[in-house]
Amino acid sequence: MELMTDTGKFLGSYRRRIVDDEVDYLLAELPALLLDGPKAVGKTETARQRAQTVVRLNRDRDFQLVDAQLDNYLCRPTPVLFDEWQRLPQVWEAVKDSVDEDRTPARFLLTGSAPVDDTHSGAGRIPALRLRPLTLPERLICAPSVSLKSILSGQKPALFGSTDFSLEDYTDLILRSGFPGLQDLSERSLNRQLDTYLERLVNVDMKEAGTVVRQPEALMRWLRSYAAAIATTTSWEKVRDGANAGRDEKPSRDTTTRYTEALSRLRILDEVPPWLPSDNHLSRLGQTPKRFLADPALAARLVGVSRNGLLLGEGPTVTPRDGTFLGALFESLVAMSLFVFADANAAQLRHLRTWSGDHEVDFIVVGEGGKVVALEAKLGSTVRPEHVAHLLWLREQLGDRLLDAILINTGSDAYRRKDGIGVVPLGLLGP
Repeated sequence: MELMTDTGKFLGSYRRRIVDDEVDYLLAELPALLLDGPKAVGKTETARQRAQTVVRLNRDRDFQLVDAQLDNYLCRPTPVLFDEWQRLPQVWEAVKDSVDEDRTPARFLLTGSAPVDDTHSGAGRIPALRLRPLTLPERLICAPSVSLKSILSGQKPALFGSTDFSLEDYTDLILRSGFPGLQDLSERSLNRQLDTYLERLVNVDMKEAGTVVRQPEALMRWLRSYAAAIATTTSWEKVRDGANAGRDEKPSRDTTTRYTEALSRLRILDEVPPWLPSDNHLSRLGQTPKRFLADPALAARLVGVSRNGLLLGEGPTVTPRDGTFLGALFESLVAMSLFVFADANAAQLRHLRTWSGDHEVDFIVVGEGGKVVALEAKLGSTVRPEHVAHLLWLREQLGDRLLDAILINTGSDAYRRKDGIGVVPLGLLGP
């Protein structure tokens, strides 16, 4: 893999991200914006590039001053950034009221990982923009030759380009994580940081999100079971059973429900909803989301399979799956990328699975007018008939409503097959 340094845009030492264009577009018209996402995803740094006043509510001094004189901070040079706003929930209400009085664009930026249940939704005043870990182009390690935008055009664009990424490279990229602050660490330091991230999540962040965890190890077992089930539609009951295999007593359903609600607020769970079109003529579509974590590196650390073990096909057997655990991690990396690319194109990411399980498509990107692009994620460079079977089936079902069908893999070349299905290595795909 060759590190590319000539394709990124920077604001000072800040590495510009795909979401930055949307931040700038929205702030040009809107008075307030919430940057949402898991901890360490880079919300604060993204907001600081634009803020004239920075208020860090995780610092005692800033917290005490704002608590004592919040109205004064609303009048500081704009945009005013309230970082970790949820530590002082009245900030949200004050910003909402201020926006009601003055709709001047770019007045406030808020960042936070855990919205508070009893605050006003902010609808019409404080829209949210989700930040996720860095995609491969944002890590400046590849130059995409195929854009999701061109695929969504419905013109069946020519697919071209080649990459020297190997299966080993993709494995390393999965384990490296997309958290910006971890990109330059050694393997040993990186693993320590990821383990600390998970420990803090269980012992500190959950409490800050309003959930008391009386048995941290029970929650960690639940997270390990969830990680083993990524890229599947496994039920919550099976995740709960997997967390307590061989134990006489398992946590109550109410307890695990509280886990999932808090982890969702913290944006650790990042699930792909089912595609359920209102004018659906497909028979009996499943309604369960596909399970993913915010970053596939977290799933890998939770499961505890080594790099060599992943390449040898090792992984959890708690949840039956089609393929290896490395394949599930690769699909997770694809999901994380498609979330970002779809957001950049004002599109939605979904998945499709019939109720019987006879047909499923890993990802459905829903574009303008409800037309869709279907995408399958497959580990490996060889395309076999069974890899495209569900894509061909869906094309028969949808006709012109299907803009394109793409297989995302770990091969070297982007091209279009004789049957019209596109083949694009993940390293060549961009927004």
